[in-house]
Amino acid sequence: MNAAWLRPHWLFNKRVARALLWTLPLVALAMTANIAGLYLVGSIAGWERWLADAAGYFLLWRLCLYGATGYGWMWMHRRLLARESDASTQRRLLRTEIAGVIAIIALEASLLMQAV
Repeated sequence: MNAAWLRPHWLFNKRVARALLWTLPLVALAMTANIAGLYLVGSIAGWERWLADAAGYFLLWRLCLYGATGYGWMWMHRRLLARESDASTQRRLLRTEIAGVIAIIALEASLLMQAV
């Protein structure tokens, strides 16, 4: 019996390891920010109140982030189509764009539902 199917090769390559190594410090940074916020405000209720008061600034931050991502996407889109202009590349890009827009709408809708 061959057990090679138990170890998918995509899971054990350098790119996945690098992504995981970047994820750990980002999670640690997010946890540190939350703990520092709790320490500075004094309680979980105060932290939640501060987050609610700063929601407008976070919305502005997300809009700027979406704008920068959209600009980067358009730049990458033009370069990729200049390099590979076949129909399969265009279909792949369209699927990716639709998935990205749906993900952003789902995120913002979930944030809107939490605010209500």
